[in-house]
Amino acid sequence: MYEWVKALHVISVIAWMAGMMYLPRLFVYHAQSAVGSEKSETFKVMERKLYRGIITPAMIATWIFGLWLAFGFGIVDFSMGWMWLKAAMVLILSGVHGWYGGLLRKFQNDQNSRPHTFYRAINEIPFVIAVVIVIAVIVKPF
Repeated sequence: MYEWVKALHVISVIAWMAGMMYLPRLFVYHAQSAVGSEKSETFKVMERKLYRGIITPAMIATWIFGLWLAFGFGIVDFSMGWMWLKAAMVLILSGVHGWYGGLLRKFQNDQNSRPHTFYRAINEIPFVIAVVIVIAVIVKPF
């Protein structure tokens, strides 16, 4: 059963990360669209479906399978620093997920006040977090 849970965890992480990197890219293009335009309304639908239909369920699945791995099989050694680093990064990524949800609500209500360059910059946050997590899990530096 362990291998199935691990596989489902990795699949969930991939879906979550793909969406977390794509949503700010949609925000870039949305921020360049005129409020009320057909293009803006299309981006609203795309963003909402991505966030609610893919990213949020993937995040929930990632948490469920990750906690199952950590506590259900007795294989995680919480005395190791890498595990705490991974946990901290997952918490931060979950916070970024919520922040993106708030940005999405601003777009949905035509209240975005940030330029497209802001969204280009925040597009990198999930990737940097993913790099830290992968290094922590694979290399186990401490």
